[in-house]
Amino acid sequence: MPAVTVENPLALPRVAAPADAVARPVLTVTTAPSGFEGEGFPVRRAFAGINYRHLDPFIMMDQMGEVEYAPGEPKGTPWHPHRGFETVTYIIDGIFDHQDSNGGGGTITNGDTQWMTAGSGLLHIEAPPESLVMSGGLFHGLQLWVNLPAKDKMMAPRYQDIRGGNVQLLTTPDGGALLRVIAGELDGHDGPGITHTPITMIHATLAPGAEVTLPWREDFNGLAYVLAGKGSVGAERRPIQLGQTAVFGAGSSLTVRADEKQDSHTPDLEVVLLGGQPIREPMAHYGPFVMNTRDELQQAFDDFQKGRLGTIPAVHGMTEGGL
Repeated sequence: MPAVTVENPLALPRVAAPADAVARPVLTVTTAPSGFEGEGFPVRRAFAGINYRHLDPFIMMDQMGEVEYAPGEPKGTPWHPHRGFETVTYIIDGIFDHQDSNGGGGTITNGDTQWMTAGSGLLHIEAPPESLVMSGGLFHGLQLWVNLPAKDKMMAPRYQDIRGGNVQLLTTPDGGALLRVIAGELDGHDGPGITHTPITMIHATLAPGAEVTLPWREDFNGLAYVLAGKGSVGAERRPIQLGQTAVFGAGSSLTVRADEKQDSHTPDLEVVLLGGQPIREPMAHYGPFVMNTRDELQQAFDDFQKGRLGTIPAVHGMTEGGL
C-alpha cells in the first residue's frame, strides 16, 4: 500500500487530456527480468530489452522488492561510485539510509524520494537502517537513472530530499485515480523535483475499472511501468501487468486503465509514468559511469582508482582498498 494517499481524491485538482489530443500508440510491452542488486536485494530490471532510443534520457530503472523481510534479512548496496548522471531513489514502503563521500545523505521512508545528481562523481552507499535489519519488515521502492547532457556531466554533486508530503497530488475527472507528481509537471501542476533534463515522473494509483487519459508533452517520450496490479494501456487496450513496461509512440496524450478485477493482495493498479526530453547525444555507459565517449569512461575509472571521486568516511573503519 503506498504511503501517500488521500481520503477524498475529488478534493484534489483534476486533470484530463483535451478532446483533440492525439492518442499515443503503444509500441511495445516488455517484461522485466528479475535479479539481485547490491548485497542481494531482489530487483526487476524495468527497461531490459528496450531500445535506448525509446528510453532517452532515462538509462535504467529497477523495482526494488516488493519484499517482506524476516529479521536479519534486509540488505543494501556496498560503497560504490557514480559519475555523469542522476539517481532517483523512490521509497514506496520501508526505509533506506543513504550517505556519500562528501558528507551528504539522510534517511528516506514511506513516499520519500532521494534525488542525487552525481555529476563529476562521488562515492555512495544505500542500506536499510540497523533497526530494520533487526526487525525485518516490508520494503518496496524504485531506483531510476536519468542521464545528464554533456554540459552538465561534470557539475558539482547535489542532493534533493523530496518528502512524500511535498509531492503534487492530482486526480482524474471522476476521482478514480490518485496521481503523485514527483518531478516535472502535468497539465500545469509542478512536482517538487528539480531536474537538469526536462522530465516528468508520476506514481499513479488507479482504482479497479478506472481510466486515465493524461496530456503529455509531444517533445517527451512516454513510458509506463506497472508496480502492482493489472490493466491495459493505449487506445488499443494492450494488456499490461506487474513487472511490465509499455513504450508509447508519438502523440499528445497517453491512456492507462485498471482491470475491473484485481488480485486480492493488490487492490489497485500501481503504475509509474515517465516522460523526458531526449538528450540525443552519444552515450558511453559502463557500470556506475555514464559519459559521452569511451575516453571519458576510461577517465572516470582512472579518477575512481586514484581516489578523485572521494574516500569512504573513516567512521566506517574502511579504506578505498575495501571496495
